[in-house]
Amino acid sequence: MSTVDSYADVRAGDKGDTLILDVLARDQAAYDLLAGALTAEAVAAHYALDLTGPVVRRLLPGVRALVFVLPGALGGGVTGSPVLDGHGKALSYHLLGYRVPSRLDGPA
Repeated sequence: MSTVDSYADVRAGDKGDTLILDVLARDQAAYDLLAGALTAEAVAAHYALDLTGPVVRRLLPGVRALVFVLPGALGGGVTGSPVLDGHGKALSYHLLGYRVPSRLDGPA
């Protein structure tokens, strides 16, 4: 097993109290692997946050990216959250540690 960090970079952004994660695969094989492993349900379980709605996943095959929207993940957002990381930038690193089967492991 490998982690997302082996196959992609992750960027985080925010819109209000919604966390937006962009997973940018390094090549087509990595995109195919991550598109199979990183479901909306898997990402929701990995973060285990008290969200205000379901995690939404969008596939962008033209740029080999996956976008995840986690509503309510930032506890009020930049101006309303008492947490240190109101933008959620550090939360991108958490997804890099998600374990996925390596290309040699075969199907999960």
